[in-house]
Amino acid sequence: MPALEYQLPFTSEVAAETAALRSRLSNVIPDAEWQLFAPYIAAINRLKKERDAVILAHNYQTPEIFHGVADIVGDSLALAREAVSATAGTIVLCGVHFMAETAKLLNPAKRVLIPDQEAGCSLAASITAADVRLLRERYPGVPIVTYVNTSAAVKAESDICCTSGNVKEVIESLGVPRVICLPDRFLAANVAQQTKVEIIAWAGACEVHERFTADDIKTFRAMHPGVVVLAHPECPPEVVEAADYAGSTAGMIHYVDKKRPPKVVLVTECSMSDNVAVHFPELSFVRPCNLCPHMKLITLPKIYACLRDNAPAVEIDPDVAERARQAVERMLMIPLPA
Repeated sequence: MPALEYQLPFTSEVAAETAALRSRLSNVIPDAEWQLFAPYIAAINRLKKERDAVILAHNYQTPEIFHGVADIVGDSLALAREAVSATAGTIVLCGVHFMAETAKLLNPAKRVLIPDQEAGCSLAASITAADVRLLRERYPGVPIVTYVNTSAAVKAESDICCTSGNVKEVIESLGVPRVICLPDRFLAANVAQQTKVEIIAWAGACEVHERFTADDIKTFRAMHPGVVVLAHPECPPEVVEAADYAGSTAGMIHYVDKKRPPKVVLVTECSMSDNVAVHFPELSFVRPCNLCPHMKLITLPKIYACLRDNAPAVEIDPDVAERARQAVERMLMIPLPA
């Protein structure tokens, strides 16, 4: 993709065009940064209309993307569901590569773009299609449930996909005593505590969530008395056990909305706190800052260049796509968790 030639200027027109958004984000984006972001926000929002494009952004995107240019936001499950109903001719996925692949699987006739093709995932990189085929040989007849944080090639070798928000429901929908759940060993271990189904796990882990420890939770509570701790199920089981609640990023947002804890810590990727705090300015968010280096490859200038150039596009081998699509569609047929 051609590089941007220059920083777009912050003009009085840009300031007026983005004034309402600036007011909403004033508590999470400093003025100096805003003058760099606002020209791209204005230009991207204009380009979306010209290109008949919709922007999907994961909860871990930074606030200027999440609130500034995204049309649809959410966790992996929400983005997968929303991708099905997208009416625009072009989908720009602001997240990591497996998410863009999933959007393409569900919208094969649409152009799906990702602002940086190098935005990967430690979980997706931890397992290959060949690994899944070997698991089938070792455990004949045992269904394979694959986390969406995997490549299309891995999904194609699986029976059904899941996300952190519906993994228990997916596993129990199969009506079998034993399943293979891959690739996140911590997600598998945590769901094993919630179901009677025997879980065979893989050895993968998220490089953001695996770094959290039970001692971190103790430190949060000691430094911030009364804090409510919400943990992502990709965290180690001892972290989940020490938390007040464990759930997907969508589950965390729902908890904050319903319970309104005066002081809360979201034990997950750190941009999540900034994004949620915009909606709940009256609450105090303790911010553990474990960054996802892959998510942070997506920036406003790259989104602008992506829309400007209609590239890079996500392409998937048709045979792989057909089989992977079936695994994702089976997941989407499972009712949402209550």
